[in-house]
Amino acid sequence: MNWLEILGWEKKELNDLKYLAYSYAQQGKYDIAIKIFKALNILEKENSYNIQMLGALHLEIEENKKALNYLNIALKFTPNHLPSLLNKAKALLYLGYKKEGLSLAKNLTKSENKDIASQSEALILAYS
Repeated sequence: MNWLEILGWEKKELNDLKYLAYSYAQQGKYDIAIKIFKALNILEKENSYNIQMLGALHLEIEENKKALNYLNIALKFTPNHLPSLLNKAKALLYLGYKKEGLSLAKNLTKSENKDIASQSEALILAYS
């Protein structure tokens, strides 16, 4: 079923909804943002941004198993997305998968993205 066609929506409406969801996330209203991103995930199948955001938001509210599931799905679409990889390392560590989480964090310390590298180093220090 093509919900976009049924609703008569185009890219503009989807982008408006993404902006709204992101705004709620920025305000710390994660439950509302999650609901909107879940709706977006239905409207836009296999959109890595929506799935990445669901993973990040579930991580924020400490639903680490859900976060890890969403992040694994997102990384199938964009396997080198650094923020998702960092969030996956966090989720793994929060869930007690220390070896796998530290291994991923160690790989991320080599990133040219200084924010990702430094956050990964901080994770390693915190969990070593």
